[in-house]
This record gives sequence, structure tokens and C-alpha cells, in this order.
Amino acid sequence: MEQLSIKEKVGTNYVMYELSGSLNSYTSSEFQEKVYENIKSTSVVVDLSQIISIDSTGVGIIMAGFNDGLEYNHKFYLMNPSPSARTAIEDTGFISIFEFIHSVTEIV
Repeated sequence: MEQLSIKEKVGTNYVMYELSGSLNSYTSSEFQEKVYENIKSTSVVVDLSQIISIDSTGVGIIMAGFNDGLEYNHKFYLMNPSPSARTAIEDTGFISIFEFIHSVTEIV
């Protein structure tokens, strides 16, 4: 069965989630809870560099996190998406709305 590993790192003005594995309808519930809880109070960074696959549920969580960030006036960053994660995000047609970074030093 596919798995998702989530490592949480707390910075001065953000929370970062380093994801590895598959982000899909079977693995996403913990990640979804963390994003929705933290975007209310701080910026969220999602490191997608170790994602091997992502389905529409995973993309939906990312899009909802971004929208919640707008609502709560916090940034939602995507960091170093793997080729499969980038393709999944590109397939939505909304890739241009996301803020991509290469390092947490780029956080505003």
C-alpha cells in the first residue's frame, strides 16, 4: 500500500511540511488536517520534492490550502515539486496562481 510520510518543521513565521511518498485519497487525511489547522495562524510551506505521485485529492488539498491562505491572509508556498507533483499541479491549469520557492529563505 502507498504511504505518505510527513515531517513538520516550525519556523519563525511558517510551518513546513516535508512530504514523501504518495499524496492521494488514501494517504492525505493527516496532511489535510495539518494544513487546514495551521494556515489559519501562519504561512505554510509544502516541500513536494519527495512526492512520487499525487492524485486529484492531493491537488485539491493544495488548492484549498492556497485558498484558505488568501482568506486568512497567510502565504501558502510550494517548495521544489518533484516532476510528478509539478505535472499534477500543471494539469489543473492553475499552476500560475501558486507561489513556488526553492528554500525557506525565500519566505516573505
